[in-house]
Amino acid sequence: MQLTLTRFLATDDATFGLLRVDGAPECFTLEDEARDVKVMHETRIPAGTYRITLRDEGGMTGRYAKRFPEFHRGMLWLRDVPGFEWIYIHLGNTDDDTSGCILVGQQPRLIPGRPLLLRDSAPAYRRLYAKCVDAAEAGNLSITIIDGD
Repeated sequence: MQLTLTRFLATDDATFGLLRVDGAPECFTLEDEARDVKVMHETRIPAGTYRITLRDEGGMTGRYAKRFPEFHRGMLWLRDVPGFEWIYIHLGNTDDDTSGCILVGQQPRLIPGRPLLLRDSAPAYRRLYAKCVDAAEAGNLSITIIDGD
């Protein structure tokens, strides 16, 4: 299974993107901003292709298991991202909710003078996770990130 994230709008603080699953539009994304020199917890990951597996340990995994006990089997974990560790696809609404990870939501919101906002994150996450978890568990999931911004 192939995910494709195309980044389409970047500000000084955050980046919007569109995530596709096997070519079909799935949801919107929000990430930190692009930087030439990485600032920890404030920089989006480099464009490229990454393998995604499940991570079934760590604090975030435990919190998601409690929040979504009916389906959560581990975090969607992007592997071997140069200069980054523990990069996940997860819930969130603004760049304050990510430390280099990819947030998902159903609706991007751009209000002049305010930070970029991603709405309806939980429903988008539930839907995406259901589509991807088996492929991630089997080692058959990857994401290609394209800078279109």
